[in-house]
Amino acid sequence: MNNNKPIGVFDSGIGGLTVVKRFAANLPNENIIYFGDTARVPYGSKSNSTVIEYSIQNVNFLLNRNVKVVVVACNTASSVAISALKEKFNVPVIGMIEPGAEMAVRNTKNKKIGVIGTRSTIGNKAYSKEIKKIDAAVEVFEVACPLFVPLAEEGWIDHQATIEIAEDYLSELRNLHIDTLVLGCTHYPILSRVIQKIIGENVTLIDSGIASTEAVKKELKQINLVNYSSDKGMSEFYVSDIPTTFKSVAELFLGRQISDVHKVDPETFWHS
Repeated sequence: MNNNKPIGVFDSGIGGLTVVKRFAANLPNENIIYFGDTARVPYGSKSNSTVIEYSIQNVNFLLNRNVKVVVVACNTASSVAISALKEKFNVPVIGMIEPGAEMAVRNTKNKKIGVIGTRSTIGNKAYSKEIKKIDAAVEVFEVACPLFVPLAEEGWIDHQATIEIAEDYLSELRNLHIDTLVLGCTHYPILSRVIQKIIGENVTLIDSGIASTEAVKKELKQINLVNYSSDKGMSEFYVSDIPTTFKSVAELFLGRQISDVHKVDPETFWHS
C-alpha cells in the first residue's frame, strides 16, 4: 500500500457528503472516493442482513478503487454492519458511532448527552450503547428527528417550517438540561444553525463527521499511511443511481461545485 491511495467513504445516499466536506477541510492532502448507494436508499427500513450485504458490496467497490481505509458515513450501516466489515476485510474500517460517542463523552461536563437521529439509529440505541460502554455514569436522551433529512435535502436551512419542526423535536431535550448533543445523522450538520438556536448556545453540537475525521487521522498515523504530498487531494464521486437533484444537493452538502458523478452498480461487486 502507498500513502497516495485514497480514503474510501460510503453512505446509503447523499448525507455522507457532509463527512467528505470535513475530510477535505481537515485532511486536505488526502484523495477521497465517495460512493452513495442512492438506488437503494434508505438503509434504515431494511433488515440487518440486507444492510450488511449492501455494506459488503460497497466496501468491495471501494477496494476495487484501491482505497487505504474505509469510512462508513452512514449511521444505520455503522450500527449494524461495522463488526461484520471489520471481520471480513483487512483494510481499516471506521464508522460514525464510536468516534461520535467518544467525542461526546470527552465534551460533556454534566454527564447529560442528547442524541438525535433517524428512527432506525434511535430505535437500535446505537449511540447510547456506545456512550454507556465508555462511561456508564452518563445519562443519554435520544430523540428521532426523521423530517430533518428531507428538510436538509430540500435546502430549507433557515425556513420557518424547519424552525417549527426543530422546536417540536428538540424542546423535550432542551428541558432535560443536556450540555452536549450528538448529531446522529450525516444530514443534520446542514441544519446545525437552526438546531443550535433551538437547543441553546450553551449546548455543544457533536458532528460525527468531525469525530470520524479525527479517528481516520489517528488510524493513518498508526499505519503510516498519511499522505504528505503538498498537492491538494482529489475527490471522485460514484452513485448507484443519479437522481435529478443529486448535483444541486451534493453541492449544497459539500459547499462547493462538483463536475463528474459516475454511476455504478454495487451488486457487481458482491463477493460472498
